[in-house]
Amino acid sequence: MLTYEDCLEFSGLSEEEVAAIAEHEHLPDILAVELGNYLVQSVDGQPMIRRIILDDIRDAREHGHRERARRLELVLSHFISNHPLQQRALV
Repeated sequence: MLTYEDCLEFSGLSEEEVAAIAEHEHLPDILAVELGNYLVQSVDGQPMIRRIILDDIRDAREHGHRERARRLELVLSHFISNHPLQQRALV
């Protein structure tokens, strides 16, 4: 049986990236891992993950959660640096 940690490792996403997807899409973490894994493997999906994280940052700022916004900015930076297809998709 696969654990959440197994699925997370297989996805190539960080726990924080999955948490951002889960929050944005109102999904349990395990389903967010599955969605994230699907999205991260496609050129079209990677910009979607970027937008999800940007939406979460905007939402945190709008609600005055500065620390959360800063953490999400680090999550976004990590995502962009670890998923090179993301860069090509924006060009």
